[in-house]
Amino acid sequence: MSGILTTTDAANPGHRSHVTTQLLPLVAGQMKVGSPLPFGVRDENGKLLLAAGQLIGNPGQLDALLARGLYADRAEIEAFVAGRGDAAKKTTLSLFDLWEQAVWRLEKLLRSIDHEPGFPERCDEFTNHLVALVQRDPDIAIYLAVRQDARRLKLYGLTHALHCALICQLTATRMGWPADRMRTLVKAALTMNLTIIDVQANFAVQGRLTEANRAQIAAHPQSVLELLRAAGVNDPAWLTTVIEHHEHPGGGGYPAGLTDLSEEAAVLRMADVFMAKISPRTDRPALPIQVAARQMFSDAKGSPAAGALIKEFGIYPPGNFVQLACGELALVIRRGASANTPMAAAITDKSGAPTIHTTRRDTAQAAFAIKALAAESPLVLRMTPERLYGLAE
Repeated sequence: MSGILTTTDAANPGHRSHVTTQLLPLVAGQMKVGSPLPFGVRDENGKLLLAAGQLIGNPGQLDALLARGLYADRAEIEAFVAGRGDAAKKTTLSLFDLWEQAVWRLEKLLRSIDHEPGFPERCDEFTNHLVALVQRDPDIAIYLAVRQDARRLKLYGLTHALHCALICQLTATRMGWPADRMRTLVKAALTMNLTIIDVQANFAVQGRLTEANRAQIAAHPQSVLELLRAAGVNDPAWLTTVIEHHEHPGGGGYPAGLTDLSEEAAVLRMADVFMAKISPRTDRPALPIQVAARQMFSDAKGSPAAGALIKEFGIYPPGNFVQLACGELALVIRRGASANTPMAAAITDKSGAPTIHTTRRDTAQAAFAIKALAAESPLVLRMTPERLYGLAE
């Protein structure tokens, strides 16, 4: 298999050059759990998933990668075999690459909590990295939360934590919370389900829970609290948010049936439920953002946090598939000046034929106004987000 990869000239960042790269399929024997990758690992389109030198943390991560279909640059493989060391060459990573890496970095962090020292410090480091990643381009962060790949349900426990952390960051920032308070909320989002990551993944894939699974879920706020304490976490706000994130204002939640909960826990609960609704699972499709947002606002009784999240996402957030007044189908890629006038990338012409190049449309202009939400199209699955965002041709 071969393809054309777009690279960036370090001396001239605005210039893109095309390099013909032959991609070879990889098998499990070419990658070893716990050892640095000898070459970059890519998907079938040549997108870099893991750079040379990175670690595959456990067999589960390796299985998830192999199920997706993995490839490597033939030149990098040959260089490694020849012992020239070229596999460690520097690679320019896009924001999409960095988000992909964040999934595996989070898995390594969470799964090491009970056998590697310094968890609070390592969690602080990852949180700072994630917050900075969101701040670099919130639209791309929202796009990835909205457009979740139904073929990657094995990663649900990890991606759900990342997306909830994203929602918490955007919501807290919109409400004017101090940076330290926002970061504590983000850490709670990242760790709230760390004892049921595999249960969440299995449920997303299989669509059913065993009685043992249900017991694990019911116990997870307390089990996570105990694990965090044992790992050296002593921040009361972090711990309180985790233990209360399934409590309901007025009662009816778990594990304690509290009638009053912290504001942080209420925000995290809102993010948790909202993301679960807009995430696909084997047993049901994702709920449309607009429906989930209405339900969230009603459930939260119009709280400031619910209003802040809706303002952050907008009516048509990045990742929504829409029909434009001109007849084109497009994917929203950036929020606009108002909630209903985002920027979109057209992926068909007026007749519905796929376009060779994506064209940006400002939906604030009458000719390109959003006429309606559109049904999902196979065209979207074949189009890389880098192309939609103008990072690749």
